[in-house]
Amino acid sequence: MSGFDDNPFGEPTVDNPFADPSVTQVTKHATNATQGLEDYNPFADQAPQRNAAPVRGAANPPYQPSSQPAIMQPTQEVAPPAYAKTAQQTQPQQLSAAEFQAELDRRQEELERKAAELARREEELRNAPYNVRRNNWPPLPENNCCGLQPCFYQDINVEIPVEFQPIVRNLYYLWMFHAALMVINVIGGLLLILHNADFSTFGVGVIYTLIFTPFSFICWYRPIYKAFRSDSSFNFMVFFFIFFFQMVITIFQALGLPGAGTCGLATALKTFDGTPSGIVIGIFLLLVAAGFCCAAFIDFLLLAKVHRIYRSTGASFAKAQQEFTSEIMRNQHVRDAAGNIVSSAVQSQFNQPRQPSSRY
Repeated sequence: MSGFDDNPFGEPTVDNPFADPSVTQVTKHATNATQGLEDYNPFADQAPQRNAAPVRGAANPPYQPSSQPAIMQPTQEVAPPAYAKTAQQTQPQQLSAAEFQAELDRRQEELERKAAELARREEELRNAPYNVRRNNWPPLPENNCCGLQPCFYQDINVEIPVEFQPIVRNLYYLWMFHAALMVINVIGGLLLILHNADFSTFGVGVIYTLIFTPFSFICWYRPIYKAFRSDSSFNFMVFFFIFFFQMVITIFQALGLPGAGTCGLATALKTFDGTPSGIVIGIFLLLVAAGFCCAAFIDFLLLAKVHRIYRSTGASFAKAQQEFTSEIMRNQHVRDAAGNIVSSAVQSQFNQPRQPSSRY
């Protein structure tokens, strides 16, 4: 309000030292000093200090901690940045529909070409005239003195389907049981030589062991193995024909007729002559005869089981004939022999001299 006290019509106060604001303020304070102490406020015209500490009093009491629990304000979670695809990931979307379909067609053709190549190679390996896998039967040592090598490849767990593996494995065990019986029969013949000088049983038993053991493996076990491996009706027929005679021969071996070359029931009963050695040898021969009886019974059971499986697969004799014809025509040796016969017949026909025709 000091601006209204100045006289606008007075002399200019530019050079007047008493016109200084500090002097004017002091003179104004001197004027107000005459007033009472109740109306005097020495801090009325002074600006409040910004950094001054607040005065504690009734209007500004000291800080007292609150008895209520502190409540923290929930923080606002910051959302993660949006996922940005790379250029390689966004490349298929950048292709047009026609280009994308052409790429799919190209890949499909490539897969089909590879599948056809694999099927062709598998067919070539299956129809190859030689066995790609290394033969492992019979299990002979690699460095043997005779230089013999395995003749067949056999792996039931790999070549035979899972549902037929038990029956093929049982047939293999049956062949081993027959081979063991033939060896035991030779031992019985040796005991008969020591007991009553019977050389016929021992000699014929040795011949049976050398002939029946390998031929039974080749003639009926290998056909049934290949029959279950490739579902061949022809091999099933070969097995039924030969294995039936195997069962009949085993029955005759169990009987043990004199001169038959086996230690069967008749030979064992003949050995009991009352001597201690005769009784011991007779009991041993009875055990051999019991083994032949068990083998014949197992032959009958497995033959019936294989026949039941064969009928359940839908095979027939006509299918066996068709497979036999195709196998014969596929064999290179048979084809070469037939070609040689035809060529020799044609050559002889052309080389035959012509007879002069008679004119009447």
